[in-house]
Amino acid sequence: MKSSWDDILAKAFSALSSEYREFLATDDSYIPDKDNYLNAFKTLPKDDVKYILFGQDPYPRKQSAGGYAFIDTNVKEIFAPKGLSKEVNRATSLRNFIKMALVARGDLSLEDTSQDAIAKIDKTPLINSIDELRYNFEKNGVLLLNTALVFTDKKSSSKHIKEWRGFIQVLLEELQNQDITLILFGTHAKELKKRFDLSSYKSIELQHPYNHTFISNKDALNLFGKMDLLEK
Repeated sequence: MKSSWDDILAKAFSALSSEYREFLATDDSYIPDKDNYLNAFKTLPKDDVKYILFGQDPYPRKQSAGGYAFIDTNVKEIFAPKGLSKEVNRATSLRNFIKMALVARGDLSLEDTSQDAIAKIDKTPLINSIDELRYNFEKNGVLLLNTALVFTDKKSSSKHIKEWRGFIQVLLEELQNQDITLILFGTHAKELKKRFDLSSYKSIELQHPYNHTFISNKDALNLFGKMDLLEK
């Protein structure tokens, strides 16, 4: 079945170097694997995209890297009786993002984002799985994309980001007539502004959620508060 992305992805993929295309076709050391690194394009139709959230690169763990920026597939449940689940607490960026989303909803105050405070929240109206979070992002038209779509090891991250630039450039050129806002997380994503002409796009630059200050970032609270990403 033909996808709304097929033509754009074919053109973007051809912008990768021949050596890198060969690497993607034959190597089995990278994550997500060849069946999953393009997952973000499989579940959100092109015409439904309103935002592109650019992260940095995939999670460095096979069980966590699922082909979507920021979605840790190792997380089964978001909440636990004592607050956030152990998996969320171990994933610093996701932990800070969930806390920010709870503050945006009014469920938490910035004065107290502790486990105890989260434990006291009525979770009845809230989602509790990472798949539901991904679905809510996509329901709001957010394409969850990293600046590099695969990961091998930390020292190679900058190489992969560089290799994917041609792909990202074509993608942005092909979508520039669609009303899309870019959400730029962290240094590597903000680097896109230096590399490409993004004058056709609105953009929102945020510090990476790895930083604790993300929880109180007014632009993040305003943007994601409107999306209400934790609502069932």
